[in-house]
Parts: sequence; structure tokens; C-alpha cells
Amino acid sequence: MDATVSDYMTTDVVSVEIPGNRDDVLKILKRTGISGVPVLKDDRLVGIITRKDLLRKSEETQLGLLMTADPVTIGPECTLQEAARILIHENVRRLPVVEDGKLIGLLSVADLVHAIAQMRIPNEIKEQFTSQTFALWEETPLPLVGRIMEISGFEAIPILDSESRLQGIVSERDLIRHSSIEDMVEVSDFSNGTDDDEWTWESIRDMHTISYGISRIQLPDRPVKTAMVKNVISVPLNAEVSECALKMKRGRIDQLPVVNGDKRLVAMLFDRELVKVLCAELA
Repeated sequence: MDATVSDYMTTDVVSVEIPGNRDDVLKILKRTGISGVPVLKDDRLVGIITRKDLLRKSEETQLGLLMTADPVTIGPECTLQEAARILIHENVRRLPVVEDGKLIGLLSVADLVHAIAQMRIPNEIKEQFTSQTFALWEETPLPLVGRIMEISGFEAIPILDSESRLQGIVSERDLIRHSSIEDMVEVSDFSNGTDDDEWTWESIRDMHTISYGISRIQLPDRPVKTAMVKNVISVPLNAEVSECALKMKRGRIDQLPVVNGDKRLVAMLFDRELVKVLCAELA
């Protein structure tokens, strides 16, 4: 009998309710290390909030505006092959499992990696499952790393020293772990005048300013080497698929640097790429 979503989904799902607090979501992601949480309203699934949402909408506090509304869902009896195809096609990392309109579980890329680890698939990863990547210098400031990660779309980036040696990996999980909430006051000037206006009672009368508070998720101005994971697990190009999946599962990581015989970085193996093997193996 083919493995189904119910065989591998997480049933103890951490979720948040609308209306809710963004700061509580940040605390949950920091504490658990998970990448996203379902959003419920009156016990019905209405959205998903991820680490990416918090980092990209750093000034937004309302869950309804932070979340991705009406997320793609799946049923518990669907096969892992169907789940893998949906995750790949929709470019998402998790699928809420819904039955009779109720959220009963969550199937993530990590759950599918767990399944792959048990299948003992001997195929070598080589170029079929690896991705081209780029790296950053270990002294790059964290706020810049966050911006580069947002622009590039990469969820994890290798970190090199000045000798081009691999020193670590930084991921969205690490950025969230080192982020904080910063409250500030900004002032907007709605003056009707110009710089050339004379200082008259009329010009003073037309000057209007408004102060307003902003609560923003902020990254500290420190080098990325202070936040990266240093004990990096790497694999060669001839590593086997299930072997790599097992390393990801045991290390609770989403990616593995791929190195050549000289231990130089040549590519990255992301869990979402590894999941593609399910579409072939279970066909």
C-alpha cells in the first residue's frame, strides 16, 4: 500500500488565531525553530504565516496582512507523490492537512525528507538535485544579509572567510533567531511651503507634521559570522539521495553544501530539490 499524507504528517500543529499578535508569532518561530504556522479563525484555516513573511514585512503587525490567505491544502489520504508535486508546483514548504473543513495536521518538506530517508534510494545527487549558489563573506552585516536573502530568494547562504574557505551557513531560521522587535517614532512633514518660503506667520501656519509609532522586526548590525551555523555538514556530488535525506533529518537542517575533492564549495543541496525524487520513485 502506498504511503499517504496521514502516515507522515505532523498532528501536533502549532497555530495562531486571528485576531492575534505578530510578536507572539515571532516568539513561536524563535522557540520552536519551525518555519511557519497556520492561522485560524473560529477554528477554520484562513492563512499561513512564515519566517519569510515576518522578514519581508518587518513593519507589519496585523496577522491578516502578514499571512498568505487561503493556502493550498491537502487531504490525509493523498499520496506522498501527490504531496511532493503540489509542494514543488506551488513552491511552498508546508501543506495544511484538512478534513471536513478542519485542520488535522501539517505536512512539510521536512516530513517528506523523513520519508525519503527511510526509502534507501541509492541514486547519486550529482547535478540532478543540486542547485547553483553563491556565498557571502563572513564579515557581511546581518541587515545586508537579510536584504540579499530577500532579493535572491535563497533561504540559506554559505558563508566564506577571506581565503574562500567554507565557514558556515546562515538561513532564515538564524535571522529570525537573532532578530528583535524595535519600537521607534517617525515624523512626517506635510508642509505646504518650500525651502525658499519666508518665515512669515502664513508659512508657519502651513507647516504640519505628524508623529507616529513603528514597531519593526530588526536585525542587529553585526557580522553574519556571529549568527551563522558553524558546524557545517557537507556532502560530495556522489552522495546518495537517502543518505543526504538522513543527514538532513538528523541535523534538522534544510540544506547541505556540496563540496568537491578539495573540500571547495561547488553547489547546494536543498531539501525542496531532494523532494523531487518522490515524483519518480513513487510513480
